[in-house]
Amino acid sequence: MQEAWDVPRELSLPGLAESLGVVRSALHAPLTSMEEEGLVITRTAHVIGGGSRRRTVVHITDDGRQTLSDNEPESATRRGRSYGPLPERSVLHGRDEASENLAATLSEGTSVLLSGLPGVGKSSLARDAAERIVNSGWTVRWASCSIDSDASAIGEMWLGESLSESSAISASATGQRTLLVIDEAQELHPRHSDGVAKLINLTSSGDSSILVVVRSPSPFGVPEGLSEIKLDGLQPEHAISILPSDLDEKEAVSVAEKLAGHPLALHLWSPGETLPEKVEAVQEFVESTVMRRLSENGMTTLDELCLSPTPLAIEELFDESGTLELDESAILRWMGTIAEPHHLIRNVRRGSWTSDEAKSMHSKAALLWATRAGARARRIQSHHMINAGEIDTDWMNENIGDIANDDSAAAAVILEQAVEISDSEPLREAAVDLALERGEVSVAEDHISELRPGASRKIRMARVARMKGDTEAALELESSAISEMPPDQRAKANISTLVRLHDDRLPGRVHEPLATELIRLADSIDLTGLQESQRAAGNLSIELVRHSIALDSGDLAEAARARTIIESSIGEDNNAIALLDLRSSLSSLTEGNISPEAMNAARKAIESCEGIYRIRLIHATLESMKEYPDWLVEAHSSIIRFRLRDDMPMQRRLCAQRWYWRGVLEVNSRLSHWNEAVNRFRMAECNSAANQLISMISREI
Repeated sequence: MQEAWDVPRELSLPGLAESLGVVRSALHAPLTSMEEEGLVITRTAHVIGGGSRRRTVVHITDDGRQTLSDNEPESATRRGRSYGPLPERSVLHGRDEASENLAATLSEGTSVLLSGLPGVGKSSLARDAAERIVNSGWTVRWASCSIDSDASAIGEMWLGESLSESSAISASATGQRTLLVIDEAQELHPRHSDGVAKLINLTSSGDSSILVVVRSPSPFGVPEGLSEIKLDGLQPEHAISILPSDLDEKEAVSVAEKLAGHPLALHLWSPGETLPEKVEAVQEFVESTVMRRLSENGMTTLDELCLSPTPLAIEELFDESGTLELDESAILRWMGTIAEPHHLIRNVRRGSWTSDEAKSMHSKAALLWATRAGARARRIQSHHMINAGEIDTDWMNENIGDIANDDSAAAAVILEQAVEISDSEPLREAAVDLALERGEVSVAEDHISELRPGASRKIRMARVARMKGDTEAALELESSAISEMPPDQRAKANISTLVRLHDDRLPGRVHEPLATELIRLADSIDLTGLQESQRAAGNLSIELVRHSIALDSGDLAEAARARTIIESSIGEDNNAIALLDLRSSLSSLTEGNISPEAMNAARKAIESCEGIYRIRLIHATLESMKEYPDWLVEAHSSIIRFRLRDDMPMQRRLCAQRWYWRGVLEVNSRLSHWNEAVNRFRMAECNSAANQLISMISREI
């Protein structure tokens, strides 16, 4: 490490000061002493994620390691596990008793809302208490919120996989001797706070303790079942330990008292700086002293970070010139290699801009982010456009799909903000569609109520009715909407209905009544109103449904006819042909009795492709048997992490089917997996499949 070009930030002076919980100047005397004794050496080097400028870093020597080893306490004999983005642990000053009490309260099964002013040390206290709990053998699952976090994002941080349903998240995450943590809850956007509050209510009533860390006031009050603990500043005798040890004690106590023992304010203070006269004036100190000490470069970088909706990697900054100054001034808050200003500083700086100044800054930032590619750049660009008051409906509709595919929760926030500023019909429709794709029926209904009457509104009302389980109302609304559509839209809507009805069932053969209804609908679809290219795609969708029905009914002649048309339409798509051939070979076998030749063919087909076709091949093979060989179970495990798009109906249905098969194959987690599958089927507007699975869950229980 002493020869490395790049070193971790933890070895830099700001990183060391942060981990020790002291101001940077407090390191000078002890580091000098240790360097003289040969326990450490210092040099300049690049810091990973810290920008292009070299910094002073500290390395322990062999003598230092030996000294540390001679004085190292015995390690705990029991240690549990932790999951999620736990922040780096730092030394707490004057919080030992608070940490012990918090850990004891949580260990006794009490759930807690830990509140307090920004920068007072809530997250640090929570992190220390979590460490105590892990050391006692418990499991800790940690989630940190941002403006784009929703219940699903919190569940993913806790569990390492994405679940859409709060009850499924709760069932998977809760357990005895488990602590669930939600940090920075005040960062939640109102679009997602109700969903997170629901998740908190579910988890707090389970076997786990839950700790919610939030800046006062909480966006959802004090949830039922949680006890509030308010964290105040440090007492002067403890606060002075953050300051340099060579500072006169009387002056140190005076500084601590004037800054109300506020840990972040103490870290920001430098000897000789003017202090506020009132202990309540921490914000005034930040604005009048901390900000004014910054150079022009420091302020430019600070403004760029304050404008951003999300923490940024230093290499993402358009002007990183002030990064080192901000870091050494304890202004930055780091999460790995990304950073943002401490929220107290961010809020003070944002509040200092006039409305026109803020709009101008956001407008310039939007132009800069427009030069970069990718969904993250579009998400940040949209934030700046909205805050600049520059709502471009066409741009939003063109880019919201890519943003949603990367992070649907972020896209939901963007559309909510955009609709509030510009009540555009296309944006409102996009907000409805995204809400339906996310399974947020009540949000969709609110937006639908603002749409103009017409076929577009009715078709979305039909989707809502279907997701609520009212099939009769959905059919009536859909039929009325389709009758009002021009021929091309009518054909597309009828094809979508045909495919959805075919998929609206649990895996297995299509039963005769449904097959008859599907054939009738397929025969009635008029494609003449479509353009030639669209007509070919529409006919392909219809023939795929006909082929599936023919295989299930044993009509080999019809299956062969449909296959010929399909093959001529898809051309050289080997994966699609492999799927057709596999379905054909499996359909001719007695259910559950597959010959070795057919088994080998299925395995070879599965191993030869990737992505969506691989998932569909695995599902087709699973459907055909009663007992599942190890290689097939392992193959299904390999597709669990493959990202399926919420904005594509076929992929939403495929995702629901994947959760169904997980419940079949993972017996110990069957109920939670099937609960998630039910919700996914509802989101995919497959009520029949959802209801069939609910019946299976009831029998399982």
